Amino acid sequence: MMIMNNIKLAIACDHGGYELKKEILAFLDSEGVAYEDFGCDSTASVNYPAYAAKVCRAIQSGDCTRGILVCGTGIGMSMAANKHKGIRAACCSDTFSARMTRMHNDANVLCLGGRVIGAGLALDMVKLFVETEFEGGRHNARVAMLADIENEQ
Repeated sequence: MMIMNNIKLAIACDHGGYELKKEILAFLDSEGVAYEDFGCDSTASVNYPAYAAKVCRAIQSGDCTRGILVCGTGIGMSMAANKHKGIRAACCSDTFSARMTRMHNDANVLCLGGRVIGAGLALDMVKLFVETEFEGGRHNARVAMLADIENEQ
């Protein structure tokens, strides 16, 4: 069981990620992980940048600590999320990347492709993303460099 008392996830999807988001929400409920669902609520076509923005703003405000975004491939959501200051979104399709992006990059948003991966793999990645802590150390300077680049823009 992965009860994480210090984590509250922000989660959202577009129409391409709706079915997978439902699976993720059921998993989070079963594991006792706190989250806020920012939509969407059906397979009707919506614009993914609007949903990415909701999750990113929840993280920026401190209402949520990390986020999960799901679209058809995960790519659009990751591109939209990474436009937001302080967001380090990673589009992952394997468990190694989901774990390492937390350990080495301090990623705060996991992006998944509902049309690319199955629910079993997605749930394994969500578990790793929630449980894995940032290693810090030599990685602190690299994450700080990302913030410096962002602040130059």
